[in-house]
Amino acid sequence: MSEANTSPERQGLTPRQARHVRIALSAIIMLAVGLTLVLRLGSTHSVLTMGFYGIALILSGSALVLSKQGRTRVATVVLGTGVAVTLAAEWAIASMR
Repeated sequence: MSEANTSPERQGLTPRQARHVRIALSAIIMLAVGLTLVLRLGSTHSVLTMGFYGIALILSGSALVLSKQGRTRVATVVLGTGVAVTLAAEWAIASMR
C-alpha cells in the first residue's frame, strides 16, 4: 500500500475539543474580569473603569455563546479583542492620572 492512498492523520483538536477549550477559556477570562472589576472598584470609583470591564464581561459572554454554537474562531477573535481593548483602556486611564 503506497502512502498516497492513505489519508493523512489529522493534527490538532477535534471541533468538539476546540469548543470545550474555548468555552473553558471564555469562562475563566469572564471570572478573571469580574474579579478584577471588583478589585478595581474597591480602589477607584471610575465610571470608565466600570464601563470597560463591563464591555469585557459582555464580550467574554459573547465568546462563550459563540463557542457553544461552534463558532470557535470568531469566539477567539471576540475574546482576544475584548481583552486587548480592556487592557489598552486600563493603561490609557492609568496614564492620564
